[in-house]
Amino acid sequence: MAKVKTTFFCQNCGAQYSKWQGQCNACKQWNTIVEEIIQKPETSGWKSEKTTAQRVSKPLRIKDIDTSQEIRINTLDAEFNRVLGGGIVQGSLTLLGGEPGIGKSTLLLQIALKLPYKTLYVSGEESQKQIKMRAERINPDSENCYILTETKTQNIFKQIEAVEPDIVVIDSIQTLHSDYIESAAGSISQIKECTAELIKFAKETNTPVVLIGHITKDGNIAGPKILEHMVDTVLQFEGDRNHVFRILRAHKNRFGSTHELGIYEMQGSGLREVSNPSEILISKKDEELSGNAIAATLEGMRPLMIEVQALVSTAVYGTPQRSATGFNAKRLNMLLAVLEKRAGFKLGAKDVFLNITGGITVDDPAIDLAVVAAILSSNEDVALPKDYCFAAEVGLSGEIRPVQRVEQRILEAEKLGFATIFVSKYNKISLKNTQIKIQMVAKIEDLVGILV
Repeated sequence: MAKVKTTFFCQNCGAQYSKWQGQCNACKQWNTIVEEIIQKPETSGWKSEKTTAQRVSKPLRIKDIDTSQEIRINTLDAEFNRVLGGGIVQGSLTLLGGEPGIGKSTLLLQIALKLPYKTLYVSGEESQKQIKMRAERINPDSENCYILTETKTQNIFKQIEAVEPDIVVIDSIQTLHSDYIESAAGSISQIKECTAELIKFAKETNTPVVLIGHITKDGNIAGPKILEHMVDTVLQFEGDRNHVFRILRAHKNRFGSTHELGIYEMQGSGLREVSNPSEILISKKDEELSGNAIAATLEGMRPLMIEVQALVSTAVYGTPQRSATGFNAKRLNMLLAVLEKRAGFKLGAKDVFLNITGGITVDDPAIDLAVVAAILSSNEDVALPKDYCFAAEVGLSGEIRPVQRVEQRILEAEKLGFATIFVSKYNKISLKNTQIKIQMVAKIEDLVGILV
């Protein structure tokens, strides 16, 4: 085998060094020097005799390019399919990241066990017995899932040639290492080289590959940022380990929308798909309590009904506290200023706490009206009717602004049994024969007059 030549480059200024050092002599930056391959062997990484005589790519006129629908693999998981845009595209590379213990390995193992296709699950973190113990809780009867515990990419590709799987799952990319790089597994050079080999394999064999990625303490995917550019899809698995609900989002998707959302419930037998998330995001209570309001929001194409909780109390200390969980704290301060200026409520000397139930984070401006209603309810200690919901944005002048796809929000509220929905007077609504009452409001003063 031809000798692999490597050298060290500064990622900041491009200076070249024969060996690694902590500081770049040219730009004086620390920890920016990484190992790079400057001459790779002819048979590096993924190699297959079937692909030695490759067809040379030729330029095509854009009108001659076939635009037929990409063939997608149904994962038998409705939430996972929704986030991906309909299923896994053949030959694609998907990266799934998330906090430790959030359920990344469980989710992909669960999908691998359910699939009717031959799946190779490669783990560099757990032994085969450990994975078997977890698989028995999820689906012990699978016959199409193969488990391999290996971290060396050359050995993995040998097993892939022997098994010929339809889907490959790698857990995780930070544990892999290649013989062609001398640095340790998890380093920038190893992650780039291993990912490049997997991309070459996926594109040449048209086999989809799903990678699990570790994250840093800042919440970003560990490794170089180029890792996220190289792959086709970047998914983020979110949630609090103290809560049972998990949220799957797409941060990048070359084959679909990045606005879709998947929700799961963690159970002893694995992750359960939540088909109607509005039911889990709204508290079940027998009596009406002040400070609670229901907002009609959208995540991608999916309408959700979420509960907004507010607590307004007299400030014990000199400086009033403003705290928001799941909501932008700066936007909360803006809404409090609008309430003081336009509605005459003196909240400057009071603590205000806001919480979006279910552990999710929402940035839809359509929940502004529900936030205002919850604050008013807590401040006046008057409970809002349980069948009221809100869908409108609040402007700095106190006007109630229209929001997008309001009809979809109204229909979702009607389906869940709400009697009245508050929307902007300036929304154009063409719905007829609806059972729910549509309450139009133009200014924040109108809302105060109805609720208080």
